Amino acid sequence: MTLDPEDSKLITLARASRTRGGSAEGAAVRDETGRTYSATDVALQALQLSAVQVAVAMAVSSGARSLEAAALVTAADGPSAADEAVARELGVKALLVAGPDGTPRS
Repeated sequence: MTLDPEDSKLITLARASRTRGGSAEGAAVRDETGRTYSATDVALQALQLSAVQVAVAMAVSSGARSLEAAALVTAADGPSAADEAVARELGVKALLVAGPDGTPRS
């Protein structure tokens, strides 16, 4: 699978966040102005958020109105239905998914 360089950058940002935080997931999104946001999952007793949910929340709270792309790096088989739904709600047609080594899966 050949990715656009900007989409490859999202996977790189998601991988870096995942590695830096020692988290199960890393995600990155690009908004309509080209700004990027990366995040990891949050796994607290009182709060559970996926990496995609955190990255989208960061973008929206920073003023993004839509997203051009979103990427998830995970060892899991794929994104959850909730991750796909939140990305789709902001205009992402297909959530990019890559393994921990950065190899795209979809």
